[in-house]
Order: sequence, then structure tokens, then C-alpha cells
Amino acid sequence: MPDANPDQPDPANPDSPERAYSDFTRSLNYGDYLRIDTLMSAHQPVTQAHDEHLFIAVHHVSEVWLNLIVQELRAAMTLLSAGVTDTPLKMLSRVVRAQEQMTNAWEVLKTMTPADYLQFRSAFGRASGFQSAQYRMMEFLLGNRNAMLLRPHQHRPDLYGPLEAVLNAPSLYDLALRLLSERGLDIPPSVLERDFAQPYIQDEAVLAAWLTVYRDPERYWDVYELAEKLIDVEDNFRRWRFNHLTTVERTIGFKTGSGGTSGAGYLRKALDTVLFPELWQVRTEL
Repeated sequence: MPDANPDQPDPANPDSPERAYSDFTRSLNYGDYLRIDTLMSAHQPVTQAHDEHLFIAVHHVSEVWLNLIVQELRAAMTLLSAGVTDTPLKMLSRVVRAQEQMTNAWEVLKTMTPADYLQFRSAFGRASGFQSAQYRMMEFLLGNRNAMLLRPHQHRPDLYGPLEAVLNAPSLYDLALRLLSERGLDIPPSVLERDFAQPYIQDEAVLAAWLTVYRDPERYWDVYELAEKLIDVEDNFRRWRFNHLTTVERTIGFKTGSGGTSGAGYLRKALDTVLFPELWQVRTEL
């Protein structure tokens, strides 16, 4: 018997594309479910420059990843505040993977040369990633607190309100320290009841508590695992910032940023930020 012609449709073959659904008059298809038309309609370059398409695409994709990161951080923090530690580890692992995707996006953007960028840079005026509400939300949830960073969102109460609320609430690290206290480790009231809108300051008693955990991980396994996952998150946070810096330097050098900061100088200084200081210091003390 001759073999079936692979170029001819065969509805009886379970692997044939002919068996795929084709009538979507009464159900959602791929584009409907994901609202692809709406997504693509947001992609609106303001110049004819070829690389503006790349620039917008990379930033759109990054905002989608930021949205996922914020959702996962919020969910993990809700569970941690209730004393649950296992499920948040999975959520934080997802945060780490999403961070990796965001970091890799800079590699795509680096294919844009300085001459390419200058063809459209002036067209978007003062718009800057510095004004990303989702990035700021992620930073606030992770504990990088600065009330001044709310100012670019004053004209949008729908953005300003949620950001202000998170600024004044415990961060991811604050919740981890509460768990240490609940496990019987000595965390000072001045740390547990601090002004959360202020940047966290390293504390020797907190360092001592983490040392206890790291010297006896079997006894404190859940918070030990959480600590290592926090290190993963901050490690990737630093990598994203470093790739951001190098992308800016190779594209505009040390020109002032479109959002009004010093550009590369501001980003280089931001590399000094440490979110979970005792978790890094504990490695030296062990």
C-alpha cells in the first residue's frame, strides 16, 4: 500500500492539522483570549526610525514581566505575613525567572547603535523608564524605599495611591524578619516596628539572628530556604541594573537621561543599593 501523501490533508489522521478547531464564532480563539489586537494597538512609534520599533517592543515586554513580578511578590508576601513559607518559595522562584527574562531583554536592545537611537530619542521628550510605576512598585515591595520617587506619579492618583500604600507597608524583607522573630530569634522591636517608608538600615542583632539560622539550617530550614531565595532575587535585581547601566553607556554614553537624571551616573550609583544587607554580610561572618 503506498504511503500517504504528506501534502494532502487527511482528517482521519490524529496528527493532521485538519483536526484543529477552525470555527470560533462561539468561542475564544488565541487572539481573542490574549487580546492581541489591543496589545498591538499600543505599539505606536512616533517617528519613522526603524529602531524605534525595537525600543518600544523591549519596553513593552519588560512592563509585562514587571506586572507578573509584582503579582507574584504580592501573593508571596500575603502568604508570608500569614506564616506560610513553602508556597512563597515557588512564587519567588518565578520572580527570579521573570527577572532573567527582563535582564536578557537588554541584550536585544544592545543591537541598537548610538546613531540608531539618536534618530528618534528626541521624539519622546521627557519619557523615561524612571517613571515606570510597575518598576517602582517592584522596588518598593523589595524594600528600596524613597518617598521622592513617588513624585513622577502625582498626576495619576490611580498609580500614586497604591505606590504610597506599599511605601508605608512592610517590605518582603520586613516580613522575613517577622518570621525570624516568630521562630524565636531575637529581632529588636526597633526593626519590627520601624518606619517602613524609610530605607532599611543594617542591624547587628538581625545579623546575629541570620547567623543562627545559617549555622543550624536543619533546625531553621524554612527560613534558611527563604533567605537563599531572597539572595536569588537580589542577585538578579543587581544583574538587571548592571545590564541597564551598560546598555545606557554604550548607547548614549554619559548624556543626561531623558527623565532628568544624570543617566549613567545615576544608574551607577544605584548599583550600590543593597536590599537584604545581613544576608550578604552573613557569608563573611560564617
